[in-house]
Amino acid sequence: MPHPYVLLSAAVSLDGCLDDTGPERLLLSGPEDFDRVDAVRAASDAILIGAGTLRADDPRLVVRSPARRAARTAAGLPEFPLKVLVTGSGELDPAARFWRTGGRKAVYTTDGGASRAQEALRGQKDVEVVPVGPELDWRAVLEHLHAVHRVRRLMVEGGGSVHTQLLRLGLADELQLALAPLLVGEPDAPRLFGPGGYPPGRLRLEETRPVGDVVLARYRPVAPGAGPSVSAADRYWLGLACDLAEECPPSRTAFSVGAVVVAEDGTELARGHSREGGDPVVHAEEAALAKIDPADPRLPGATVYSSLEPCARRASRPAPCARLILDAGVRRVVTAWREPDTFVAAADGSGVLAAGGVRVVLLPEYEERAVRPNRHLSGGAT
Repeated sequence: MPHPYVLLSAAVSLDGCLDDTGPERLLLSGPEDFDRVDAVRAASDAILIGAGTLRADDPRLVVRSPARRAARTAAGLPEFPLKVLVTGSGELDPAARFWRTGGRKAVYTTDGGASRAQEALRGQKDVEVVPVGPELDWRAVLEHLHAVHRVRRLMVEGGGSVHTQLLRLGLADELQLALAPLLVGEPDAPRLFGPGGYPPGRLRLEETRPVGDVVLARYRPVAPGAGPSVSAADRYWLGLACDLAEECPPSRTAFSVGAVVVAEDGTELARGHSREGGDPVVHAEEAALAKIDPADPRLPGATVYSSLEPCARRASRPAPCARLILDAGVRRVVTAWREPDTFVAAADGSGVLAAGGVRVVLLPEYEERAVRPNRHLSGGAT
C-alpha cells in the first residue's frame, strides 16, 4: 500500500552523537538551522518521534514561525502538522507538553500498549490511539498515516532507534543531517544509528550547504528492495522510470515507457525509454539492457524498473522485453502499470516473467504517472 515520503531529520556531532550524557540537552544546531528545521516542519503533513525522545526531551514539535503557520492556513492546511508518537509499551506521561501544544496527535502502539496509552491519555483532546498489531509494525504505521490521515510527507525527528529501524527496513526516502562542529567523545552518548543490518551500498548525496556553523547534508537511499518487499528506493527508481517515459517521442502505435536497471547496491547500470535514439520500435527495457555487458555479474541481483510491465509479445522484434529480461538473468522487476489491451490482447508480461522465476512487484500508486504520457492513445487511460 502507499506510504508517505519519509524524511529523517537529525543534528549530530562530528562523532555521530545526538546528545551527551549531561542532564541538560546538548544544543547541536544554531539559530539558522533551527529556522531551517522550522521550514521543513511547515512543509510536512506530520512530524513523528518515538517514545524515548518524548521522555528525554519532551519536544513541542510545532511550527514556530507565525508567517509559516499563516501560509499553511491560507493553503487550506491545518495550522500545525499532525504530531505522531510511536510507542511499543503505551506507557506515556499525560503531563508532557507534547500533548498541550500544536493541533491533532496520533499515537501508534501495539495491541498490548493500546489500553495503557488510552488510560494515560484519558481526557486529552484531539488524540487518537491506533494499535497496529502484537508488535510495532512500521509499515502498518505508514500505511495508516497515508490512508487515514492523508499524510504525504512525514518528517521524523528521532530518536536514534526510530531512525535506525526506518533506515534498516528501507522505509526512509531521505536523510537530512545537520553536522555540528563539535565532538562529544562519550562512549555512552546516544548515537544517530545503531548496529545491525542495513540496505547495501552507498547512499546518494543530494545536497550539502552551510547553515550557520553547521553543514546540512541530504542523502537518499538507493538500494532496491528484496523480493516482494518494497523499499523507499524502489519508489524513487520507479518514479524515475515514469519521468523517462515523458521523454519518449510521441507515437500513435506504441506506448511511451521508461526503464531503469539498478544493481543490488543501488548503482544505476543503465536507463532507456521507448523510441530512444531515433529507433521507432525500440522498447524501454530493450534500450536499457542493450547498454549493459551481458556478462556483467551484477545483473542477476539487479532490479528492472519499468513504467509499464515488460511486453510478452511484439511484432517489431523477435524477442519481447520479458524474454530479454529473463535472458539477462535479472530476477526482480518493479512496474507501475499492467499493459492494457490497446495493441496486444490479453498481454501478460508479468505472467511470463513470473513463470521464468522473476519476482514482479506492482506499485499501482504510480500508475497515473505511467499513464500520463500515453493519454493520447485509445485505452491509454484506466
